Amino acid sequence: IAPNCLADFLDFNDFLELAERVVRKRKLEGVIQLASFHPLYQFAGTEADDVTNFTNRAPYPTLHLLRETSIDRAVEVFPEADAIYETNMTTMRRLGVQGWRELDVGASQGSSQ
Repeated sequence: IAPNCLADFLDFNDFLELAERVVRKRKLEGVIQLASFHPLYQFAGTEADDVTNFTNRAPYPTLHLLRETSIDRAVEVFPEADAIYETNMTTMRRLGVQGWRELDVGASQGSSQ
């Protein structure tokens, strides 16, 4: 969690690319997986204010290191783990920006909220 740096999403994205290279260079693919969250998170191909971006938004830039063995155990318990992502996207689309605002779970920087 980096509350005092990488406020710009493009800078954060560049940092994420560097982190992915380090994982490969250290031969940690299959050992750890990176999950990223940012106040201005934006999936490729979406507009900045697309409500689906909110699924990966967080109050501060965050790089989460996940052990692949932990992911494997979670998938054993919940074999349709990929469905979580799709369900989150569907829920956000149904909720919409106004519904998100009404939840009052935190403002999202950089969008018209």
